[in-house]
Amino acid sequence: MSYLVKEVFYTLQGEGANAGRPAVLCRFAGCNLWTGRPEHIESAICRFCDTDFVGIDGPGGGRFEDASALASHIAKAWRGEGGATRLVVCTGGEPLLQLDARLIDALHEEDLEVAVETNGTIALPDESAAPIDWVCVSPKAGTELVVRAGNELKLVYPQPGAEPDQFESLGFDHFFLQPMDGTEAGPNTAEAVTYCLDHPRWRLSLQTHKLIGIP
Repeated sequence: MSYLVKEVFYTLQGEGANAGRPAVLCRFAGCNLWTGRPEHIESAICRFCDTDFVGIDGPGGGRFEDASALASHIAKAWRGEGGATRLVVCTGGEPLLQLDARLIDALHEEDLEVAVETNGTIALPDESAAPIDWVCVSPKAGTELVVRAGNELKLVYPQPGAEPDQFESLGFDHFFLQPMDGTEAGPNTAEAVTYCLDHPRWRLSLQTHKLIGIP
């Protein structure tokens, strides 16, 4: 199996429980909720995506013919020194369209901790064969959530039809509200702050990479 990757780069994780942690970000091309093309946005299930995941032309992107080739490419992108565990964040688009047990094993062989950021509509690879080290699910309204347990649930807020109380009984260690970006980012942030104050199980997640101007 070949892998289509939009971009691979070294950065600080910008949001959620691992915010501020050095990581290699591997953004896979493609998504099952939108083609990524503006002309298709009206028919998309998710209409607020702020990420370019179309094609393989981004920095460090390309077509990788097997798991070992992609894992080696990702490992070479790590620039940090010292004894910290090296982290790769597999995102998209929707990474579980491509992330499989072979690639997870190959990344582990490169001594990388594997995190995935998924919309939760596609089952995780066989965990008995290749466990993912950190699972972050970001539910989208109008979809069926298949991944119902993991390390963190990060809900873009507000989403009519995906209210926070729908997810509180699920098996996640951390629950985050992330204000929806765009023209209403200010009011959305204020609303998320109020919700977290009134419902302390939820914590606020900000997109710090945007705030400080890094990829």
